[in-house]
Amino acid sequence: MNIHEYQAKAILRRFGVPVPDGHICYNGNSAREWAKRLGPGPWVVKAQIHAGGRGKGGGVKLAKTDDEVRTIARDMLGMTLRTHQTGPEGKVVTRVLVENGCAIARELYVSLVVDRASSKLSVMASTEGGMDIEEVAAATPEKIFIETIDPLVGLTQFQCRNIAFKLGLGGKLMPKAVKLLENLYATFLACDCSMLEINPLVVTTENDLLCLDAKFGFDDNAMFRHLQIADMRDYDEEDPNEVEASQHDLSYISLNGNIGCLVNGAGLAMATMDIVKHYGGDPANFLDVGGGATIERVTEAFKIILSDKNVRGILVNIFGGIMKCDVIATGVIEAAKQVSLNVPLVVRLEGTNVERGKELLAASGLNIIAADGMADAAQKIVQAVAA
Repeated sequence: MNIHEYQAKAILRRFGVPVPDGHICYNGNSAREWAKRLGPGPWVVKAQIHAGGRGKGGGVKLAKTDDEVRTIARDMLGMTLRTHQTGPEGKVVTRVLVENGCAIARELYVSLVVDRASSKLSVMASTEGGMDIEEVAAATPEKIFIETIDPLVGLTQFQCRNIAFKLGLGGKLMPKAVKLLENLYATFLACDCSMLEINPLVVTTENDLLCLDAKFGFDDNAMFRHLQIADMRDYDEEDPNEVEASQHDLSYISLNGNIGCLVNGAGLAMATMDIVKHYGGDPANFLDVGGGATIERVTEAFKIILSDKNVRGILVNIFGGIMKCDVIATGVIEAAKQVSLNVPLVVRLEGTNVERGKELLAASGLNIIAADGMADAAQKIVQAVAA
């Protein structure tokens, strides 16, 4: 789950992390009035969408007068903002953040992420703040510093001082940097984050530290512990099919292909997409119905797949363990009847109650192409879609 910048800064404020004063606005007049309340300018008007690179796309602008704040906000609201992360379709701006500007002396980068290589939490920092960290990692990897945190010890003051030193935050900035890093670590743990990125972390001309932008990623499995954070979810920023799938406990990710995939188990789903690609096809989605899917859930999965207008065929690949093949077969039949299936359907079943499942499919009277094994199933759906 992701949240907007203004929501991220509200969380950071609660944990004592320094962020600019600001307020979220939904129209130009409100933006102007809040700029006045925030104090003398300049102010920054920032489009709020779930994507980076907003500044390059015209989504971050400086205003010197409150009237200019109103004009910029009016222009941003309703615009389709396109960045390297939104893709060519872009995202519509429905709210803007108006906040106090600051005099920047230096821009830095700090993030906390789960490092899969070490299976630990790591602090990653760089003197190249304000830039795409991927570009920095590729061009100048020596400018990225990493501290791996022992989960039994936590982030130590020594590690904080080491990061601060490498970022050039000595003298009076050292204790401020240590406190900021400690508070970021506390935020990460308390909120069950998967990622917390500050870019840029700036040194102001008054020799203070300020987090000008913040991005959170949360562990979805822990959101039951954080109802206030869960309420920050903006469904308008997400794929409607993915939102609908989550309502039925389906793991679904939309892709750009034309072969819909319905599979039980994440590993098998990944392997299914791989073998479809191997035989020249292009998956339209990742969809895991889970090990204990019901007939109703399978039916909903079919509806979600077919709501994608690019889908020209469906591959069902089931290995029945906890999920029994006859249940999947019944779900497939019910779904095909409810949605008036008019695209090729290839079904591969294996495992518990497989013979009963195949009997149900054969007796359904539906135009279902049976397959023996994953390779056979992939070849048949690719051929059917190409026909």
